[in-house]
Amino acid sequence: MALTLKHLFRKKVTTQYPEKKLETSRRIRGQQFVWRSDLCTACATCAKSCPHGIIRIATSKNGENKYAVDRIEFDIGRCMFCGLCVEACPYNALYMGRGYEQARYSRKLLWADMEVLMSPDSEPSAYGHTELEEKMPEQTLLVYGQISKKTADKNDS
Repeated sequence: MALTLKHLFRKKVTTQYPEKKLETSRRIRGQQFVWRSDLCTACATCAKSCPHGIIRIATSKNGENKYAVDRIEFDIGRCMFCGLCVEACPYNALYMGRGYEQARYSRKLLWADMEVLMSPDSEPSAYGHTELEEKMPEQTLLVYGQISKKTADKNDS
C-alpha cells in the first residue's frame, strides 16, 4: 500500500503520444535501415552476416575490379533488428534508423528497397557509429522510471 501511495502523489509522466513524440535513445536499433550508396562497394558483407538471410543484393561489374549495386532489398517483416549487418559493413555504408513506427497492414509492404533505404526522411542511429552520438538530441524516454533533469525542466516551461 505504501508503494501505491508513493506513486499516487508523484508528478505525472504521461505523454500524449500521437501529438507529442518522445526522443528515443541515441543508439536505438529502430525498425528501419539507412543505406548510403556512395559508400557501398557491393561487397555483400551485410547480406552474408545476416542470420536470417533477409538482405538481397544484386550487383553488376562496373569496370575492372569495381562493382555496382543494382538492387538491394531488406525483408523487414523477418528482420529481428540485431544490427549484425551494420557492424559487419567495412565501409560504414549501412546504418540502423531511428524510426520505430513501421506498422503495415500487409506483409507485402514490409520490404525495404533502394528508394526506402535512401529516403531523406530516414535518420541514422548512432548504433555502431559512435561518431554520430554528439549530433543526436538527448533522450526523453524514461530511464529506470526517472525523467532526466534537463527533460523535466523543458517540460515545465
